[in-house]
Amino acid sequence: MSFITTSDKTRIFYKDWGDKNAQPVIFSHGWPLSSDAWDGQMLYLLQQGYRVIAHDRRGHGRSDQPAFGNDMDTYADDLAAVINELDIQNAVLIGHSTGGGEVVHYIGRHGTGRVAKVVLIGAVPPIMISTEQWPEGTDISVFDGIRKGVFDNRSDFYLNLAIPFFGMNREGVEINEGLRLSFWNQGMAGSIVGQYACIREFSEVDYTEDLRKITVPALVIHGDDDQIVPISHSGLLSADIIPDAELKIYPGASHGLAATHQHQLNSDLLAFIQS
Repeated sequence: MSFITTSDKTRIFYKDWGDKNAQPVIFSHGWPLSSDAWDGQMLYLLQQGYRVIAHDRRGHGRSDQPAFGNDMDTYADDLAAVINELDIQNAVLIGHSTGGGEVVHYIGRHGTGRVAKVVLIGAVPPIMISTEQWPEGTDISVFDGIRKGVFDNRSDFYLNLAIPFFGMNREGVEINEGLRLSFWNQGMAGSIVGQYACIREFSEVDYTEDLRKITVPALVIHGDDDQIVPISHSGLLSADIIPDAELKIYPGASHGLAATHQHQLNSDLLAFIQS
């Protein structure tokens, strides 16, 4: 397995597939998952001739599990460490959910010098909780409930969270045990310390100014039945804040649309990358 070591001696696991001379597409995953959440997109774009790269966020997946650095500034710097170590240029950055926050905060801290395009999928920016600027967000009590679920019994919590994550609680949608167990497996591979700390980073961090710094072409994709990151306080706002962003709304799609709408998403990603 491949790792880079950050300045604070944390090992970050990453996948790097494809021709090193091909255009790189870099993926940042959601909480509490790992780079495995992108399997369907990475394999597809690899088959189209792209170099595909994804890392496990610290405290998640196969990366180290330190009790420090579990904050968005460090997550963004870890992404920068991967990009710099591999000397990536002209990259397409793709972030889902918390990974969307990671991608835009990377740009906020490190700029767009190595970035060609950005895609946000079901992403948390600008901010999930209600603020004076963005007053119609999710109440903080919801995230306190997530903290309690992770602390008390994260194994059971993740099994249950997978159901609304993939929209399996909607009428006519069957329980997909494979997706549910994949979600659980990825979640349980990570550290309770890092995952617990990360709840604040996806819910209470304001990414508004990071979004305004995106000066490259940007695509925002969001399901209008996302029960985890409601579109009205995330995707719709981000598409307005990012200069000249393109917005694609997937009718009826859940938060886990990378799996439930894999073929549609793959097609849209390829079209955007090639545009």
